[in-house]
Amino acid sequence: MSKKIKLFIATIIVTISAISLSSYNAKQNWLEAKSQAAAATKTLNSKPFYNHIVIVVEENHTSKKIVNNPSAPYINSLMKSGVNLTNHYAIEHPSQPNYLDLFSGSNQGVTNDKVPPKMHTDNLAFELIKHHFTFGGYSEGLPKVGYDGPYSLKTKYARKHNPWSNFTNLPSSISMPLSSFPKDYNQLPTVSFVIPNLDHDMHDGSIKTADDWLKKHMSSYVHWATGHNSLFILTWDEDDMSSNNKIPTVIVGANLKNGVYNTKTNHFTILRTIEEIYGLNFLGKSKNAQPLRIWK
Repeated sequence: MSKKIKLFIATIIVTISAISLSSYNAKQNWLEAKSQAAAATKTLNSKPFYNHIVIVVEENHTSKKIVNNPSAPYINSLMKSGVNLTNHYAIEHPSQPNYLDLFSGSNQGVTNDKVPPKMHTDNLAFELIKHHFTFGGYSEGLPKVGYDGPYSLKTKYARKHNPWSNFTNLPSSISMPLSSFPKDYNQLPTVSFVIPNLDHDMHDGSIKTADDWLKKHMSSYVHWATGHNSLFILTWDEDDMSSNNKIPTVIVGANLKNGVYNTKTNHFTILRTIEEIYGLNFLGKSKNAQPLRIWK
């Protein structure tokens, strides 16, 4: 074989090797860039999935009436140990529209506490069920499962604090007495609301009475939630009309960056956060709310 042919072949081999190495490096760079982009996206969109969320709604108190109040030692202990939303607001007055805002992203045209016309719009429970999750509303003093009356004077139950009872696209079976709240918390629905009666939610009773009730009925779940990938949310429907509707709200549970959060938030923020956790459609004004960024 002549020297020219050997040189030609060697040149071809070197060129092919260079091309192969260049392609390999390009591919590696592309894979690395893709990996970095995926990691960045995951970090940006990162949010945990929770097995259970329990939400308790208290009544008619502003933040300054609860924070550091010696009559509310248990609630203040939650504020110190969990995510404390110190700039959180209700939407309006009176009570019932706020419950609807939190539950459906809208007051559904309701501006008072009277029994409203039945509704058929999307809501949190409807979205959860549609996406193969579960929902339960546990109201203290509810006379029986699916009860649709306005009040029970004997038990201090108030329908205006039970928004799921208004929607015709929900089964009546999701509206349950507090006595149905399972002792085995693994049996809880995906998302639950717990509504104390008028004596125990600070509406008619004292702050101390409500604090004692909350500790008695919810502290076991709160302790359990942290170790079982679950959340507890404590909020109020509205203030007492003295502080521009600023209300206490605290979140306790697993995978949280606990501490004080002073970003302005409201009922729609809580709803949007739950919707994002479970991949639900955004309801009403929750579409324009920013979800909480409180995760580890």
